[in-house]
Amino acid sequence: MLKYLHTMVRVKDLEKSMAFYQLLGLHETRRIESEKGRFTLVFMAPPNQPECPVELTYNWDGDEGLPSDSRHFGHLAYRVGNIYELCQHLMDHGVTINRPPRDGHMAFVRSPDNISVELLQEGEALAPAEPWASMPNTGHW
Repeated sequence: MLKYLHTMVRVKDLEKSMAFYQLLGLHETRRIESEKGRFTLVFMAPPNQPECPVELTYNWDGDEGLPSDSRHFGHLAYRVGNIYELCQHLMDHGVTINRPPRDGHMAFVRSPDNISVELLQEGEALAPAEPWASMPNTGHW
């Protein structure tokens, strides 16, 4: 039997990364501090879905490789109630929409640690709307 446990991403600035995932609607469900290992693990999950966390791994002594392009990781994906409202909320808080939801269905953003996050509209795609319909891509995802 196979059971999903979590997705782990390394982060350079724990507070900044947690703030990003909070903007998406995730909240901290568990935290592990290891003095011996010199790391902190913070598990964050969507409301009412503690079984689907992302584990933010923060190494106390730093990680000079972060942030890198991280495209070898792939991406995290979340279903959202209104993709336009969430993208506007993210933009209002300084998050770049790398792939705008031109189709009313899919968008991509990146965390402060360069992790690609896919946002998918729940149910049918929303009708195309501005400014999203004509917004160009920024960078890559």
